Amino acid sequence: MLSYVKGPDAQLLELTVDEAFQRTVKRLGNHLALVVSRQGQRLSWRELDLRVEATARGLAGLGLRPGDRVGVWSTNNLEWILLQLATARLGLVLINVNPAYRSWELKYVLEKSGMKALFLLERDARANYREILARALEGAVTSLEHTVFFDHDSWNRMLAEGRDYVLPVLSSSQVVNIQYTSGTTGSPKGVLLTHRNLVNNAWLIAQRLRLTEADRLCSPVPLYHCFGCVMSSLLCFVTGATLILPAPQFDPLATLEAVHRERATALYGVPTMFIAELQQARFAEFDLTSLRTGIMAGAPCPIELMRRVIHDMHCSGMTIAYGQTESSPVITLSHPEDPIELRVGTVGCAMPATEVKIVSPQTGETLPVGQVGELCTRGYLVMKGYDGNTQATQEAIDPEGWLHTGDLAVMYENGYFGIRGRARDMIIRGGENIYPREIEDFFYTHPAVSDVAVFGVPDERLGEVVCAWVRLKPGFQATAEQLREYCRERIAHYKTPAYIRIVDEFPLTVTGKIQKFRMREAEIAARGLQGAASVETA
Repeated sequence: MLSYVKGPDAQLLELTVDEAFQRTVKRLGNHLALVVSRQGQRLSWRELDLRVEATARGLAGLGLRPGDRVGVWSTNNLEWILLQLATARLGLVLINVNPAYRSWELKYVLEKSGMKALFLLERDARANYREILARALEGAVTSLEHTVFFDHDSWNRMLAEGRDYVLPVLSSSQVVNIQYTSGTTGSPKGVLLTHRNLVNNAWLIAQRLRLTEADRLCSPVPLYHCFGCVMSSLLCFVTGATLILPAPQFDPLATLEAVHRERATALYGVPTMFIAELQQARFAEFDLTSLRTGIMAGAPCPIELMRRVIHDMHCSGMTIAYGQTESSPVITLSHPEDPIELRVGTVGCAMPATEVKIVSPQTGETLPVGQVGELCTRGYLVMKGYDGNTQATQEAIDPEGWLHTGDLAVMYENGYFGIRGRARDMIIRGGENIYPREIEDFFYTHPAVSDVAVFGVPDERLGEVVCAWVRLKPGFQATAEQLREYCRERIAHYKTPAYIRIVDEFPLTVTGKIQKFRMREAEIAARGLQGAASVETA
């Protein structure tokens, strides 16, 4: 028996994001659509639609037209949701920008994406975004014409100067969203995602979890990530379930309070979020018995953690999802009614209308069941490609339409899958995908760095963290802490190495290739990380 399966047949939706949203507005006008706790916002579907229309008129007033690109660089807020829907209505392309990005990364995205407008906060507790933007624009060549700050008069002025527009005729096959994902060979690549990709992935996730307008989804995951803007907000737009955003960025106490106060029936998160919630000092004060289902994804899920979520948080139908941005994102997902052992021991089975196979990384041949190989997927969920990068697209999607995920997995006889590692050299830190090459390229901008090797080491809380071995140029000096500070000021916090070691040489093969596995072993031994390395996951 070969490692190939096709998920159940499903009637796919040939709707744009706005058409799916409008269908819900007409069906559930007065039903509660959105709760944004920190902003004190509670909107019905009809009220949300009116706010979206005002935002769309504001975007039209800026002179933006179908096909133009609009960036959102922000933590979770009402405005993010309004822009997600308004850009889709106007035929604009939404570009998700990670709020953790700093000047070096932001400059790259500004130059590569071709965005004409950028929406952001001036500042929050974590960063001064106006200053970071100014630094990123120094010497940059961009298409940026408009910068609009949510916490500044520029947002209200845009709304006040809105104007009528002609509703464009759109196809579900058109690109609606670009999400940047770290590239395997260096800088991030823009993943082109269509209405059809995203609407159907959200719809099919909802069907598997049996989420309807009777449900309330508490989602503390970031909207810039596909976990937030597809699996959470778009899922609610399509089904009519109420979306609850408990805080601008993850806050375990705010999440527990929101579940308790709003009687949430579903809860999302990466493993570190659930760990923080379970460890919150006031955990016992909250009534979580309204919870029915949810998704844990984004990083390997420790089996004992899943058991605690199911039992201590009363979430009997908690599931595990697996996917990636290039697949819109979910490829496999548990069933809420699966036995606990199956849910905690695998990443689920193929989604409807989705093909999955395991192939030999060397030959590309489909492997027998039980053998480890690269997981590939095919169907409606496969991205349109990488923005402006035909070569990378062809490397990721083969001529038969199979997306090669780069992840090592095994298929069991029952059609469920287990993840065994990564064929590519990727680090997953608390749900954030990090490619070492991108950080290595950044390190070379430091005048004292001669050579660098970046790799992941185990961490009990985050799954993995970044470690860098650095060789300095002759005659130059720099300490590990100085290099770390250089990173903190210029790249996202999650990419900043937790550990930096200054070395004279790297372990090499006889042909001169760097052996990162030996560096990882040395770090585990030197830093006493054996316990973290032995954590069992699905």
